[in-house]
Amino acid sequence: MTVTGQEITDYVERVRVALADLPAQERDELTEDLPEHLAEVAVESDGSLVDRLGTPEAYAAELRAAAGAGDPAAGRRVLERRIAGVLGRTRARVGRVDARLGPLFGHTTAGEFLRLLRPAWWVARGYLAAMLVTALSTDGPLGLLPRLDGSGFVGLLMLVGLVFGSIWLGRRTPGLRSWRRWSVHATAAVLVLFAIGAVVNVDGHVRSDYDYGYESTSVQNPYDQVQDVYVYDSEGRLVQNARLFDQNGTPIRLGWPACDDPALPDVNPVQRGYPYCPEQAPFRPRPPAVAPLPPGSAATPGAPTRTPPPATASDAPAPPATPSGTATPPVPSGSVPPVPPSVSGPASTPLPTVTG
Repeated sequence: MTVTGQEITDYVERVRVALADLPAQERDELTEDLPEHLAEVAVESDGSLVDRLGTPEAYAAELRAAAGAGDPAAGRRVLERRIAGVLGRTRARVGRVDARLGPLFGHTTAGEFLRLLRPAWWVARGYLAAMLVTALSTDGPLGLLPRLDGSGFVGLLMLVGLVFGSIWLGRRTPGLRSWRRWSVHATAAVLVLFAIGAVVNVDGHVRSDYDYGYESTSVQNPYDQVQDVYVYDSEGRLVQNARLFDQNGTPIRLGWPACDDPALPDVNPVQRGYPYCPEQAPFRPRPPAVAPLPPGSAATPGAPTRTPPPATASDAPAPPATPSGTATPPVPSGSVPPVPPSVSGPASTPLPTVTG
């Protein structure tokens, strides 16, 4: 039997009539939360209000006794009734929201849909409990799988045990009473808060890793002491305003300007090209190479001269020609030994001999 709103209104009016001899303020305090309390009683079980609470006159007598001046427990009972009224109003509002959300999930109420998800929550609760144990026993960052003292195998065994324990507890939770049931709900709230904190922590790490395209350099990184970068071409010339990129096209930034040159452009240092300080280059450009002149060609005025290599002992110098054009005194051919050709040096000029 469903209790209508009119029946609740009639019941409240009869209770107020039975309390008509009390002051109006006291009567209003006693019946302030009565409609909500009656609505809660009507929702919790079947039957009329008279079957559940008795006649309005008997209920009014109970309220009168609760408000008696000589009863020490009267104030406590009034407080309990007010708390029950607040809980009743809260449950009524939740029930209305539950009924409105139900069709969105294909059910009469959203509670029916959530009850179908209880087994999934039992498994998730066991996983969150294993991850909480991992967080308490490990100093490093959390992964996707639980660990116990750094052991992944022991962590998996713990995960299986906690999941089965959560399922066992979930099947028996409706039969729990008093503080046991409240402890289960409190544990679930702690696990949910832990899950939210873990998600926020992971999201913060991911965002910090991708803010600048690279992770922060570690202490052992050999490039954390780099202040500037100098790029040289194949001829040993310093390349000015160079840019460095990785295989993905992401700029590589190393070092920081250690010089204060007014001639440098007034821009953000990280937007400059390398090197930051060209005057501090570790290597100086080498002089350009000069091609050797062919034999017998005259040197071009103004062109760089090439120093001939030192003469060796096997190279016989040719006698200089006299300006007057006179012949060199003859040398007996038998007294001059033939000069063998030198392998290490250029071919020598043959000595003139006197024929005859």
